[in-house]
Amino acid sequence: MKGKNLLLSLFALTLSCVVFGQQDKLITHFMYDKMSLNPGETGIEGGICATTMYRNQWDRVNGAPNSAVLNVEADLSRYIPVNAGVSFFHDHIGFNTQNNVLLNLSFPLQFQGIGTLGIGVGVGIVNFGMSPEWVPPTTMNDQSLPGAFSGTNLDLNFGLYFKDESNTYYAGLSSTHLSESTLAGVNMGGSAPITYSTARHYYAMGGYTFKRIGDGDIETNVIVRTDLVKVSADINARYLWKNMAYGGLTYRTSDAVAVMLGYKPTRDLTIGYSYDVSVNKLASVSRGSHEIMVKYCYYLPPVPVQKSKHPRWL
Repeated sequence: MKGKNLLLSLFALTLSCVVFGQQDKLITHFMYDKMSLNPGETGIEGGICATTMYRNQWDRVNGAPNSAVLNVEADLSRYIPVNAGVSFFHDHIGFNTQNNVLLNLSFPLQFQGIGTLGIGVGVGIVNFGMSPEWVPPTTMNDQSLPGAFSGTNLDLNFGLYFKDESNTYYAGLSSTHLSESTLAGVNMGGSAPITYSTARHYYAMGGYTFKRIGDGDIETNVIVRTDLVKVSADINARYLWKNMAYGGLTYRTSDAVAVMLGYKPTRDLTIGYSYDVSVNKLASVSRGSHEIMVKYCYYLPPVPVQKSKHPRWL
């Protein structure tokens, strides 16, 4: 227990100055969370869709991340030349809590016989706060330890996303936290001020579906992420059986191997679960990571075909 408290203390102490690093979430079901990382994807898949995820990372590790995601997006190209969506992300790790809310807009460009290119922007806010509960070795608190802090600032994303007309492959390039905002506040428990800076992240994603393999399709996906300090990638393959269920594996470089399972009781509803097994030093203390995903879509009926005939031809 003392060792865990010491680790949390050291982690929080790094926040007494400007903080940079890998700050964005890691989601095994990233293929269902494209919009929050690449606003160009907003509404490109069609319909009005809501997706929510919950991730319990490194189960049984004290202070480990717990994340929640909610994305709502709509294809509005029938009415206006832009698609829209809202993305919310909540993350709690140790003493720290981060919330992001973004309005995403995508401008789809149709290329007849080829596919659709979405050019997207995300505009919103990022909030970061910490509320440490120190256990000092004596009855006197150490004034050099950071205290409660909270700050809010602008957050900007940008992305390009392409999907072919036959829904066989997709590719995207994007960047999050373009504004690299600094969140400053007063250290309520000590003398030194606390500042937290968002680091710009870059993403490349893509996927290809091998169709009509037995009774289903094999879908492959890859995402590469970096903050120019660290690079990581997820590679996965899933077998989609009769568009009713799926099972597959994901490998995250230097981190974990995950099993993915999912079920589609209807065309509009998808329920997924993944279990990550750590392959790094955390494997000795972590019982793995759990992730639950639910997606529901409503598809507008097709526009009725307007026909007219001359009375003389009736």
